[in-house]
Amino acid sequence: MKEKKSNFSGSIGFVLAAAGSAVGVGNIWRFPYLCAKDGGGLFLIVYLALVLSFGFVLLTTDIAIGRHTKQNALKAFGTLNSKWKFLGYLTFLVPALIMTYYSVIGGWITKYFCTYLVSDGSILSQDSYFTSFITSKVSPIVFMLLFLALTAWVVYRGVEKGIEKFSRFIMPGLILLILGIAIFSLTLSYTDANGTVRTGLQGLKVYLYPDFSSLTVKRFLGVLLDAMSQLFFSLSVSMGIMVTYGSYVKDDVDLNKSINQIEIFDTGVAFLAGMMIIPAVFVFLGTDGMASGPSLIFISLPKVFASMGAIGRIIAIAFFLMMGFAALTSCVSVMETLVANCMEIFHKSRQKMCAVIGIYSLVTAVLICLGYNILYFEVKLPNGTVAQLLDIMDYISNSFLMPFISLLTSILIGWVVGPKLIIDEVERNGEHFKRAKLYCFMIRYVVPVVMLILFLVSTGII
Repeated sequence: MKEKKSNFSGSIGFVLAAAGSAVGVGNIWRFPYLCAKDGGGLFLIVYLALVLSFGFVLLTTDIAIGRHTKQNALKAFGTLNSKWKFLGYLTFLVPALIMTYYSVIGGWITKYFCTYLVSDGSILSQDSYFTSFITSKVSPIVFMLLFLALTAWVVYRGVEKGIEKFSRFIMPGLILLILGIAIFSLTLSYTDANGTVRTGLQGLKVYLYPDFSSLTVKRFLGVLLDAMSQLFFSLSVSMGIMVTYGSYVKDDVDLNKSINQIEIFDTGVAFLAGMMIIPAVFVFLGTDGMASGPSLIFISLPKVFASMGAIGRIIAIAFFLMMGFAALTSCVSVMETLVANCMEIFHKSRQKMCAVIGIYSLVTAVLICLGYNILYFEVKLPNGTVAQLLDIMDYISNSFLMPFISLLTSILIGWVVGPKLIIDEVERNGEHFKRAKLYCFMIRYVVPVVMLILFLVSTGII
């Protein structure tokens, strides 16, 4: 089989690029909220267990399929078994849907970062500011364009000169920023109007201490489903990204070691995100301050920064710079997957396909922006939540397609192709796959059952 011309230069470049894809805004605005909602340390324990079991299985499968076939996701599954090529088309849909709104969120982050750069940012802490911003007709589109242009530029430069070089610079910076802000959060203290003193260390206890009070089977299942859904957000699995990145990995790279490093990177950043946000929000807003999704980043945290006084602006600039790094590395991986697949479909150059995907991303992102004003509507999703355009795209990609794709992939590898193919790929260079037995058991018996349950729950069937 002909070797692909585009490759990561080595294991470090691959790990940083893959970790950059995995570390996105989902880690930072979703992980802390779920942790606060689901009993602090209880969620952490469940999530860590899932990372070491399900996360490792799904990540190993995607990356090994990519390297074994030297194909992007669109053709990789058909290469394994011609009757399963439809699975490649399903995986292509996920990044195609995610790309419609990810640059919009990146634009929001860019707006907040720029506002803190040129002002004290006090306007951002007002209750109505975020709503007035996203419902305006021009400003969200302008900042989305800035973010999308930078994303397209990185992808345009290619795998080694673009994605890898960018990740080598951005990822260490992201880690240093998030670590610095997390440490600073632990030093905070605040006395409210009632004279109650709240400290960052008390917030850390809220974050780490497992809350087993009123633990029931129903509550535990809720925590389990939250942690599992976060796993998809966190590891970029079942969306073709890791298959595509795996196809760029050279044969002499130790996959076993690289996958372990990606797991550590991603889980470590998610943990630090919780340590960064939960203590800070607890100090200034109490236990009721944790909001879900964008509200946490764009409404709750600006209030926290405003309460810090003069240093709050500096911390806010560092925070939104870090958020921008996280969003950019993830958006680059999504666009790269689309570009790489389209290069194989149409047999055109990277530059031409990057232009085409860029135009697609621009048009669809503008529609998402207009979904908050001119095109605004609400529908009730099968899982019971009320959604508008961005939420619909997110639901279809993350709650519907990704569990379904994981279910089908586990059946393909576990029962059709056989797990030995993946194990042999991991052990290609003679390295021992220590978790091979666990992998076989999980991919054949556990993953299909759990993915089916998660799919049925997320679609409202059960």
